[in-house]
Amino acid sequence: MSPDNELDRPTHPLTSTESFAGAGGVPHFTAQAAGSDFFTRGGWHRGPVSLKQSEDRRRHLHRVRSRFVFDASARHDRLGTDRPLRVLAYSLVLSRRAAPDDDWDTLQAEAEQCGYAIGVRLHDVAVPTEQYVYQATSTASRGVYTPPWQRPGWMEVRRLIRGGFADGVIVLNRHAISSDDNEYHAVIRDLGERCAAFIHLVVPEVQAGPT
Repeated sequence: MSPDNELDRPTHPLTSTESFAGAGGVPHFTAQAAGSDFFTRGGWHRGPVSLKQSEDRRRHLHRVRSRFVFDASARHDRLGTDRPLRVLAYSLVLSRRAAPDDDWDTLQAEAEQCGYAIGVRLHDVAVPTEQYVYQATSTASRGVYTPPWQRPGWMEVRRLIRGGFADGVIVLNRHAISSDDNEYHAVIRDLGERCAAFIHLVVPEVQAGPT
């Protein structure tokens, strides 16, 4: 299996650690220095970032997520079973009147192409965060909507995965999880390290270039 248009096999070491500790599973960061864009605590800074920093972050997030896609695929191959990798489908809709039907069709088609078996479909209604302030110089400096650990649909995704009912979750793009780099990073690590699961994106963080 080739994880969603991965740029390369994930071989880079991780550069920060987080845990979903505390009330409501809110992540706590303990960052390790890996460049000028990292602080010693609290993950990445949330101020404006340059285009290069934004691209570096996307590539880092892509590598971290890809590691867990690769690990899940390798574990599955070692089992030697005919059972496909099981994924949950997750969507974030913009209003209560909106239906995730279009997303479901896209997620189903992607899952079939990758050889996944979709189980439960779950979605949340996006609730804008009060503190969100648009910053033209950064595409992912703050979360636009409430973080995943405050959404019932996403927490059900996590509960089912921890219960062994799925190997991962498939979503349209990273913004369905969070547009905030630190929140998204924490969710990747939480599912990968605590749940031995992976996130598959239809639209990856970084598009593969021509070969």
